[in-house]
Amino acid sequence: MQHLLTAGAQRALGLAELISGASEAEATDSRHLLAALAHEESRAAEILLAHQIAQAMILQEFELTLPGTEAESDLFATQVPLELSQAIQRFPALRDVLNQALEQASQTSLPVEIGSEHLLWGVLKTEGPHTQWLLSQGAISADSVEATFQSQNQHVAEPIDVDFAFRTVPATVSDQTNTFRTIDAAANRLREGLRVVEDFLRFTLDDAHLTRLLKSTRHQLTEALQFIGQESLIASRDTLQDVGTAISSTSEFDRPSLEHLVKANLKRVQEAARTLEEFGKLISVEAAAIFKQMRYALYTLEKSVLTCVSSQHRLEDCQLYLLASENLCHHGSGPAIRESLAAGVRIVQIREKELSDRRLLEHGRRVRKWTREAGAILIMNDRPDLAVAIDADGVHVGQDELPVREVRQIVGSRRFIGVSTHNIEQARQAVLDGADYLGVGPTFTTATKNFTEAEYAGLDFVKQVAAEITLPWFAIGGINADNLSAVLEAGATRVAVSSVICNHEHPGEMTRDLLEQFAR
Repeated sequence: MQHLLTAGAQRALGLAELISGASEAEATDSRHLLAALAHEESRAAEILLAHQIAQAMILQEFELTLPGTEAESDLFATQVPLELSQAIQRFPALRDVLNQALEQASQTSLPVEIGSEHLLWGVLKTEGPHTQWLLSQGAISADSVEATFQSQNQHVAEPIDVDFAFRTVPATVSDQTNTFRTIDAAANRLREGLRVVEDFLRFTLDDAHLTRLLKSTRHQLTEALQFIGQESLIASRDTLQDVGTAISSTSEFDRPSLEHLVKANLKRVQEAARTLEEFGKLISVEAAAIFKQMRYALYTLEKSVLTCVSSQHRLEDCQLYLLASENLCHHGSGPAIRESLAAGVRIVQIREKELSDRRLLEHGRRVRKWTREAGAILIMNDRPDLAVAIDADGVHVGQDELPVREVRQIVGSRRFIGVSTHNIEQARQAVLDGADYLGVGPTFTTATKNFTEAEYAGLDFVKQVAAEITLPWFAIGGINADNLSAVLEAGATRVAVSSVICNHEHPGEMTRDLLEQFAR
């Protein structure tokens, strides 16, 4: 049976989580929930005020901090129904509170969602860091709140006479068998599809990061099926009588490319996860909640896999990435860009920190013309707005600039978004965020940015990324003709350079020397 929370109860839990974060607490507990319940015009807030307990008192007593108004406003966005089992998974420190809330909501003869008043009763019924303070207030207790519920439940409207009767039909053994049969078939489809995608990630992409994520999803499937019962699934299986085995279409056998194959199987596993979620609700709320989490994880996996495949194709010829800055160039950035393009560079980034917006716009339009004539990619550093204005092919951002999600809103779906990463955790996250390529470094000391000695990721970071990630990435930071071979030996197949070309008296000649090292 599903036990849903009201929108007010959901907002209270969400606000409790925000208060916990703003207060730098390790977990969301009863203190944060109590402060959240006193926050808005909910039934719980009315009860607390009736007992002369205001939110300010709670915040002061437990030294809690309210989140900003922008974060709070997100709580009022459209919400999907939240089930009790999902809430318990999300807030393990509030498990007892939520179970007590369920117990109180179940007291009435009518079906009732768990509301803010039930959460308040749960807080009052459980021991926690709030207990002694509430006792010191004296006026409020679980008994006094329960009396309020009983008073409400006494006023029940008379039923309306109707000239027909409803007849409930209990589920039969056959119904349940068919449900188990459906879940078994969907689980098999999901498991098989995941294996196809995993083999693609292992043997075609050689991507350890995405393979590990997919294995985690397979483990979630095993966990969810434990709530269903493997014995029931096997006993209900009837492949010989499955009418679907005799139905096929020509598209099932049409796999013109590896990319098409992996796309088809990613869709297959998502559809199977949805079937498992819906039919799982008839057997186990816990299993259905896990299936739902899996489905959303599979959407992220699909995005990451297909972005990786697409970016590999689009950046296939881009081994040497020029970051052009006027103040680093021997003859100015214009000659350096034009000569390097003529020598074979296929991706250029405008990296100007000193120019005004107007001059940068004019400069960007000139570079756009040069790169377009050379059939090269143009990237704007840090500025998604100017990337759009000059019709650049993409934008590159650092860890302190706008996140990928916000940049995507500005530049659209077709432009590249590159992200600078300085450790393996940042690199893994950038892949999931939807970056089209990564900057990996700094590898050596560099003239373009100031880093402390401890901040240099070095060749060890290059080796880590080479072992895990196949989304296109460029080793960056202090790379020149003398150390390029060491970077390539560490596993890099693409590098980004700046001063080694810009500072050279003959940028085209240096570009050719670097590209020859790749060829060797």
